[in-house]
Amino acid sequence: MLRPIAFLLALSSLLTAVAGTFQLPTENRHLLTGEPEKFYMYVDRTFEGERSTPWQGGAWGLVRNPIRVDGEIRYLRFHEGIDIKPIKRDKAGNPLDLIMSIADGTVVHVSDVAGRSNYGRYIVVAHPVTPQGDLVHSLYAHLATSSVKRGDRVKKGSVLGQMGYTGAGLNRTRAHLHLEIGLKMSKNFDGWFKRYSGGTNYHANYNGMNLIGMDVARFLTEHHKNPSLKITDFVRHSPAYFKVTVPRTGAMDFAQRHPWLAYGDLNAPSPSWEISFTATGLPTGIAVSQRKVSQPIVSAVQNSGVAHRYLTRGLLSGEGSNATLSTNGKKLVALITGSF
Repeated sequence: MLRPIAFLLALSSLLTAVAGTFQLPTENRHLLTGEPEKFYMYVDRTFEGERSTPWQGGAWGLVRNPIRVDGEIRYLRFHEGIDIKPIKRDKAGNPLDLIMSIADGTVVHVSDVAGRSNYGRYIVVAHPVTPQGDLVHSLYAHLATSSVKRGDRVKKGSVLGQMGYTGAGLNRTRAHLHLEIGLKMSKNFDGWFKRYSGGTNYHANYNGMNLIGMDVARFLTEHHKNPSLKITDFVRHSPAYFKVTVPRTGAMDFAQRHPWLAYGDLNAPSPSWEISFTATGLPTGIAVSQRKVSQPIVSAVQNSGVAHRYLTRGLLSGEGSNATLSTNGKKLVALITGSF
């Protein structure tokens, strides 16, 4: 039996190992040196008759498809990851950068047929982030080659493949790595996909539509400054923009797989749950609610002078202190709660 001090030291070591540390996935480190124009791959943009190549289009968030509303520029398209520039190319201009795992984990998906996704050739790695083995997932897209297979255990810095430009709308000049970090929403994604999208889902539960992304650049920057920052705390402390109260009809798989999102005892009797979301739809907390509802409703929202659809990638309709779930918002809630 361990003595108390030895036990605490062993526990501390275990927690550190489980929480892990994260790194950038390529040798491009300009995100950490305050040089975003050297880190992000630009997008080609034509807006109001002017052509440009803004690096901001490679960042995370609502950064694409600008429109002008009441004199202000708003962006309609949500970019769920970050696009990282290559720093090495051969004489023909092909990228040579190796793609590395951002943390210890297990390869859970390798899509080697580039034409089956807008991501092109892509890899998903699952990372344990709590002592109980709760997972977050990293996704690496547009690869030229992959060097791992499903089930491989990888360490932080393990090579996963090489940067490329497979996928929709890319060419050699704009070759880059698209990186996401997200939470898997449903263990039955194929059922949701058949109901709402149709077509063929080649990627089972690791379809990108089933991974809700967080602000990966902000997390990696803050984690670099403070390596003890846990990704679970980063998500829980991300600002909530709206809350949705949903009927309680049984166990919520998403909550069971991400118990660190719970506020209080989710097993306590109640007619509903209330889920907190960031503006872009990332769940940041789940709590029991005594409110009786027959369908999901927006039970709280930040008061905004801008129509909510412009701030929530179209998940909400309304403005001011009033909001309702849009069709896309209802689909997101259905995916997370399993009500489909």
